[in-house]
Amino acid sequence: MNLYTFFRSSAAYRVRIALNIKGCQYKSISKAFAKNEHRTREYLAINPQGLIPALDIDDHVLTQSLAIVEYLEETRPEPPLLPSSPLARAQVRAMTLAVACEIHPLNNLRALNYLRQHFGQSDDGVNTWYRHWVAEGFNGLEVMVASHSKARRYCFGDSVSMADIALAPQLYNARRFKCDLSPYPTLVAIGEHLDSLPAFAAAKPEAQPDAV
Repeated sequence: MNLYTFFRSSAAYRVRIALNIKGCQYKSISKAFAKNEHRTREYLAINPQGLIPALDIDDHVLTQSLAIVEYLEETRPEPPLLPSSPLARAQVRAMTLAVACEIHPLNNLRALNYLRQHFGQSDDGVNTWYRHWVAEGFNGLEVMVASHSKARRYCFGDSVSMADIALAPQLYNARRFKCDLSPYPTLVAIGEHLDSLPAFAAAKPEAQPDAV
């Protein structure tokens, strides 16, 4: 497996966690955002969207982090990242999508750069935007997770799920942008536990070969 990645990419962070949990061996191929390496002709031939991550498995390229995680879940079912019942699976997916679809797209680097380049926003203005959408997403997610987390160790039940894979990178970035996390004690407690797990610790941005 070849993982096209960037150490600060939240989406790549999710996939790294999933690969680690599933015990997959892979090679990291960095595409630095600052150098626009994800927009070169070579990389666009691999992933026409020019986004990170992409996972090359035996010359078959998978894109979109959650699609990759679902593929890993379907092809390597142990340990499971989704509960057994359809209702519980839907609830975990809802938590996952609350991060991946409601928070992350608005805080993606290309969205933040667009605010700077086309709307003349300063760093303070961009950071205010970032923190607003984190708060909007975390306000609801805190309630959702609190109702399904038994001991504030995992987002759902008593084992790692896709929701945890989505949460950990978002918490990491929220801290990087100095978001106020005090209103989200359940999410913070879960994040602290997840950070102690080897699969999550090894996926952190600072642990990556291209970390600078």
